[in-house]
Amino acid sequence: MKKVVVFCGSSSGFNSVYKEAAIDLGKTFVKNNITMVYGGGKIGLMGVLANTILAKKGNVIGVIPKLLEHEEVVNREVTELIITKKMSERKVIMSKLIDGYITLPGGFGTLDELFEALTLGQLHIEQKPIGILNVNGFFDYMLKQLEVMVQEGFLKPQNRELVLVDTTVEGLIKQMQNYKAPEKMHVIDKVVR
Repeated sequence: MKKVVVFCGSSSGFNSVYKEAAIDLGKTFVKNNITMVYGGGKIGLMGVLANTILAKKGNVIGVIPKLLEHEEVVNREVTELIITKKMSERKVIMSKLIDGYITLPGGFGTLDELFEALTLGQLHIEQKPIGILNVNGFFDYMLKQLEVMVQEGFLKPQNRELVLVDTTVEGLIKQMQNYKAPEKMHVIDKVVR
């Protein structure tokens, strides 16, 4: 993996463990020569992560839509800053740039980006590893909801397996590096009318 997008909060949360995880991930990216692609802000976990990588002379690409450029504090220190017209364009550019996805704690935007990546994987539009760094059990309830979706017949077990989860940066990076995309299913469920 050469470039990985990280979805995470523009807030740092109340527990310092989230900030520590972002710092650890940033150091790991630099150590493994991975360029980070992210939302382009310098606040919250996004800022902590970007600043950690930049301080260690790593590469960071920020992709931010014009409408957020004024509302967020844009990190103009990044290696490359791409300003898009729309949020949807931002997602397409990020997708084209990267080899994998990592999600850290965050809010609605973070989950939106995570589930869009999972949908692209489910539809075989992309075949990239999608990892969740489950810091402090932050994603436990969401992961439980995915199990409910499988149990109730709304999510296929093989699609649930698209989500790589670990509580450590090293464990998650190892899973992502060893990821083998599932083979595309040739049989499509028939709709009975």
